Amino acid sequence: MADPSFDVVSEVNQPEVQNAVQQAHKEIVNRFDLKGTAAGVEQKELELTLTADDEFGLKAVNDILQNKLVKRSVPLKALDYGPIEPATKGTVRQVVKIQNGLTTEKAKEIVKAIKDAKLKVQAAIQSEQVRVTGKKKDDLQSVIALLRSKDFDVPLQFTNFRG
Repeated sequence: MADPSFDVVSEVNQPEVQNAVQQAHKEIVNRFDLKGTAAGVEQKELELTLTADDEFGLKAVNDILQNKLVKRSVPLKALDYGPIEPATKGTVRQVVKIQNGLTTEKAKEIVKAIKDAKLKVQAAIQSEQVRVTGKKKDDLQSVIALLRSKDFDVPLQFTNFRG
């Protein structure tokens, strides 16, 4: 029988992001202070583009979007904000990338944290996730507790728990 294991992943529920963007768009269109302005939010794959007349409007659009994402249980840690840049007709825009999957650097950081804890488990990077294997389920539970206690600046989920 194989040793117990689980995967550490960082995934975002795409349909929930789309729903949040649609809800944010509806609220922006109907909101009094944003009516008739260039305020808006668009989604292309794993990239959101926020637009507004000025930085104050952009902050309002961002607040609406974050509110909708939180209500749909999409972790805000998955958002990677780019710089605010000027756009056409005197407007401003900001590109927000949605991180899906662990980057190699984050995966290495997670493996190092597990090794530094001196638990009797093995951690291996597999593309955009980390597989943790150990002889005892208690050791795996300890790893999950350890990773939850640390802040890696990305949302972490624990999947494929095999005992």
